[in-house]
Amino acid sequence: MQDWSDHRVAGAAGGVAQGFDRVGDAFAANFEEGLELGACFAVAIGGETVVDIRGGFSDRAKEQHWDETTLACIYSSGKAVMTFLMARAASEGLINYDAPVADYWPDFAAAGKENITVAEALSHQAGLCGFPEEMPPETWLDWEAICEKLAAMAPLWTPGTANGYHPQTVGFIAGEILRRVTGKSAGALIAELVQQHHLNLFCGMSPAEAPRAAYMPKPPRAPDLGPMNEYKQAAFLKPWSAPAKVSREEWMAAELPASNMHADALSLAKIVHPLANKGRDISGAAVLSEDAIEAAFKERIRGDDLVLPFHLSWAAGLMRNINRHFGPNENAFGHAGFGGSCVVVDPENNLTAAYVMNKMSPYLVGDPRAVRLLDAVYDSL
Repeated sequence: MQDWSDHRVAGAAGGVAQGFDRVGDAFAANFEEGLELGACFAVAIGGETVVDIRGGFSDRAKEQHWDETTLACIYSSGKAVMTFLMARAASEGLINYDAPVADYWPDFAAAGKENITVAEALSHQAGLCGFPEEMPPETWLDWEAICEKLAAMAPLWTPGTANGYHPQTVGFIAGEILRRVTGKSAGALIAELVQQHHLNLFCGMSPAEAPRAAYMPKPPRAPDLGPMNEYKQAAFLKPWSAPAKVSREEWMAAELPASNMHADALSLAKIVHPLANKGRDISGAAVLSEDAIEAAFKERIRGDDLVLPFHLSWAAGLMRNINRHFGPNENAFGHAGFGGSCVVVDPENNLTAAYVMNKMSPYLVGDPRAVRLLDAVYDSL
């Protein structure tokens, strides 16, 4: 790769491979138009990094440049990491996507949930999008307490009949399955990958790492959820729908696999790369089986989402790109995070891409900044 910089971006740094200059131009245009505070963007193709650029500021006072040590919360983009971990567990014979969750977590069978499969849970069909009954919002930081509530809960709709996005709970369901079949938490499994591949990605940050996290100003307005219903209320709008009444440090240290991973773009693109690269990780090692990849990508349900205001096609953890929120290839997959981050998995092009930023927007998916960057990537192929 050749070094990259641009006068339009304070602290611009990184590199782009030959032929990908327009990606740097798109990144700079986002800054020039006042859309960014600090950000990074990365693309890997066939195990090789072709874009790794960053710039702007990581702090409120605009005194600290966004550098190679900066992390930002990627919110729901971390669900792509969980998708990879589940596919790896399937590749190792530890789980079967079509088996009931209760095969691995017997207590989950309560209240009519005995037939909910792993794939149905990962594709947001379980009817457990949030807790309708009041609880202290700090309960989200207590893994066992949340898992006990999920195991006892009756679904809010008949499982398998509709998709309704589970913003927080899907991370606990996947994470508890992983804990029971591997003996390790999602955060511990991620930490092993981080050490192996020298990545910057955390699910549960130590106090020593916490200062690396960028300041993230809130969006100028709340996301548009469309017409209201009981499912959206439970998922997003109850006072206890997300962690609250806890310090930033406590929240960052907690393991919330669906919502509080911190990463840079290159690490995010690399950790999920086996999903796009025929099962091979960035070192070339085969870590996913062909059958597991096929099962992970299979369309599990398509329809108007009960929680998000979109018609969606869900695979087992990722959105299928029918709305082209994740670039122009409708056969790609992806996930977005609150505020604008996103990750793209494109097996047809052996490509993963990730966008991480700290100036949050109200877009639920398809943030124009990321769309511009992804369009530039595909124009460069």
